[in-house]
Amino acid sequence: SPTNPKKLRIVVAVGGNALQRRGERLTIENQLKAAAEMAPTLAKLTSQHEVVLTHGNGPQVGELALERSAATFDVLGAESMGQIGYVLAQAMSCVGVTTVPILTQVVVDPYSEAFKDPSKFVGPVYGAMEAQALGESLGWTMKPDGEYFRRVVPSPPPLEILQIEAIRTLLEHSSSGEGDDTKRVLPIACGGGGIPVSRIPARPTTLQGVEAVIDKDACGAKLATELNADAYLILTDGGGIWENFGKPNAREMAAATPEYLVAKGAGKGFPGSMGPKIQAAIDFVEGSVENGQENSWAAIGDLKDIEKILSNDEGTVIKMDVGEGGGCKGKGVVWRTGKKGPVTPTKQPHKYG
Repeated sequence: SPTNPKKLRIVVAVGGNALQRRGERLTIENQLKAAAEMAPTLAKLTSQHEVVLTHGNGPQVGELALERSAATFDVLGAESMGQIGYVLAQAMSCVGVTTVPILTQVVVDPYSEAFKDPSKFVGPVYGAMEAQALGESLGWTMKPDGEYFRRVVPSPPPLEILQIEAIRTLLEHSSSGEGDDTKRVLPIACGGGGIPVSRIPARPTTLQGVEAVIDKDACGAKLATELNADAYLILTDGGGIWENFGKPNAREMAAATPEYLVAKGAGKGFPGSMGPKIQAAIDFVEGSVENGQENSWAAIGDLKDIEKILSNDEGTVIKMDVGEGGGCKGKGVVWRTGKKGPVTPTKQPHKYG
């Protein structure tokens, strides 16, 4: 339960946009500033729990693709993972946390249906004419993202995390020094969804890169499930899951079951933002139950509210049984009371329906 004060094993996912503050250019200096702002919050969490950090890479990998249009996305993914891992490591070292960024390879199926319909947005937005010109000159697939257009690439589901045993070993070694937080390390893994690779059928031990970008929330869910994590936190800059976001009757879910979210089609209206996050949370909770971890839970909420998410005072918790709790309770959902969302959204809303 998110209100339990015992030490938990937690996988924390932050978006690539967390390192790019609104209105600022995507420079290393600006990313270091943004990382420094989130570092104390992550450091406090690391001092109290076993934590593995994963992150998105959408802005960074898109920028790299613009600079090097001939490079493949497995290589660009690895480069962005190194870049962001360095930025996070530097910020965390300033608050006394030793980090271990891991270049993580993730096996995908090269014949996945995802390659027939690219869906993962990468890079900046373009006007209609510029998007058409780029599509024709560079062979990019472009799709509308709001009123603009962005490049999309295939996003196959993650099947196997190749460095999972290394990550598990780091966690277990780190937590073996009971009561000595100076020995605790923070693994950073599966950044940007991991480096997409596939196994050559004739030689399964031989790997080759795949031209794709894996969804980091989906990969984070698999990482959390395989580590038998107690919790999976998906941190955003837009809070939890809202119904009727941007309208006078908007309300936020305090807690919901996977069954309720699936029945309501939560997130389906916004596959580019909240949809994958909700699906990843559902996958983790249901996958944990299959592993015998019936009390594991996921949460979606704002980066700055980590402590309040753990106590279920902010964000949305997804778990198999929402039980009795505060707020207005319905079948499979608890609505947060006394909190109103903005009437006019200032950015693409995190919502469903």
